[in-house]
Amino acid sequence: MKDIYFEIDYGRLYEKIENGKCEEFIFKHELGTVRHLFIKREIPIKLDGEGFYDLVTPYGYGGPRIVSGMDEDRAELVASFQQAFGEYCLEKGIVSELVRFHPVIKNHLDFSSCYDLSFKRKTIQTRLSDVDDPILTEYSASCRRDIRHGLKAGVEYRITDHPQDLEDFKKLYTSTMQRNDAEAVYYFGDSYFQNCIDWLGDYLVVVEVTYEGNIIGMSLNFVCGDFVHVHLTGTLREFHQLSAAYILQYALALWGKDQGKQLIHHGGGRTGEPDDKLYLFKKKFGRNEELEYFTGKKIWNSAIYELLCQAANTPTDAERFPAYRTRESPVSIN
Repeated sequence: MKDIYFEIDYGRLYEKIENGKCEEFIFKHELGTVRHLFIKREIPIKLDGEGFYDLVTPYGYGGPRIVSGMDEDRAELVASFQQAFGEYCLEKGIVSELVRFHPVIKNHLDFSSCYDLSFKRKTIQTRLSDVDDPILTEYSASCRRDIRHGLKAGVEYRITDHPQDLEDFKKLYTSTMQRNDAEAVYYFGDSYFQNCIDWLGDYLVVVEVTYEGNIIGMSLNFVCGDFVHVHLTGTLREFHQLSAAYILQYALALWGKDQGKQLIHHGGGRTGEPDDKLYLFKKKFGRNEELEYFTGKKIWNSAIYELLCQAANTPTDAERFPAYRTRESPVSIN
């Protein structure tokens, strides 16, 4: 299944942020094929001068996925993949791996025998292809009311497919993050947005909401295959009463429905708590069928993992994974 999170150019966006290199492991077997995209990071601890690596899914979702084969062979194919990928990791000095599985394609179900799964949170979708009117079926009544209010007040919207630049969006998004005192992980530099244009321009759709000629809200979205992913959003606080955040999603849903897309994926909240404010906001656009987001942990070399944890002076069963990364500054153990 084609999706933006499995494109290597998408993974390249996060090489600098993760301080690693995006790579793909392709496992071809008589029973089928598994593709696995990840970022390979150097571990900031050396053991007797020797360096090691760990793997992480690029920002968002992904993980290994079966791209060919018969349903009845999936379990055996995954077992063969695990054997081959484990050998690859030992050969390449890869110690551990953190996978962020894809809630829409549910690839955690195939690889539950390979990784230690943890349910993290619900994520929200707006179904498009399975409903006649996604606004009526998926949106909450209060959401529809706020959209009508904003449109009646004179709010307008525009869709730009394959935008040529992201300057206006970058300014609005950054100001929104500053206003919300967002964590550092939610900030992106100039090179990030330029790389979005240069590497993934064919997958970008920008929604712009205006009032009396002023841009009051914008969203940056990825469109690939059957799916639309809401990526980043920004709004102006002084126009909050005009419901720009709601009209952004409304416009995208109408466009996605017209383009024959299957769904819009909004992601989840900042936490897995049922009263998470971001989750409750997104829930207004998908009140019927939620999705489940799982992560997967794997220690491919337990002996080295234990030594790295000893070097970092942290227990191997620490809550953070991998445990040895609780110490951020690079160290060298001789």
